[in-house]
Amino acid sequence: MPEGIELLSLDDIGCHEEIPETATTIAGNASIKAQHVKKHYGYDCFADDTGLEVAALDGAPGVYSARYAGPDNDAQANMSKLLTELQGKEDRSARFLTVMALIIGKEEQHFYGSCEGRILDTAKGEKGFGYDPIFLPDGHDYSFAQMSPDQKGAISHRGRALSLLIKHLDSL
Repeated sequence: MPEGIELLSLDDIGCHEEIPETATTIAGNASIKAQHVKKHYGYDCFADDTGLEVAALDGAPGVYSARYAGPDNDAQANMSKLLTELQGKEDRSARFLTVMALIIGKEEQHFYGSCEGRILDTAKGEKGFGYDPIFLPDGHDYSFAQMSPDQKGAISHRGRALSLLIKHLDSL
């Protein structure tokens, strides 16, 4: 983290409520979360949102990735629904997209990171979370769930967005 910036968690600032994610876009949800913290706690902050976009499903699950199979947010159910909907489809290309919304003072900026890949036929690996066991990033022979955190972080959508955010903070 750049010098002069102190990183605090939501717990550190006393934010324990669930922040609603009601936007229809990934960038919109990141913005809602950052604006909530700024408005209710007064801190400059960043927040992110991530979604999996599958080409054959016209970008679904997208902004609804965490609750694709319903409001219970069960990763296994989400993966099962996605795999069922992809049955018989040749195009399994997909990408993870992360948007980080940064608010400093009254200015808000967004930083985007994506990781292109494809959806596997079956889950592989035990690490990670969400759709990681069925996502094979381009140029790799193993799913996100088969990678170490460092391997995944080096190529992931979230790592790429965070890198852009840090570069911006370094330039201030």
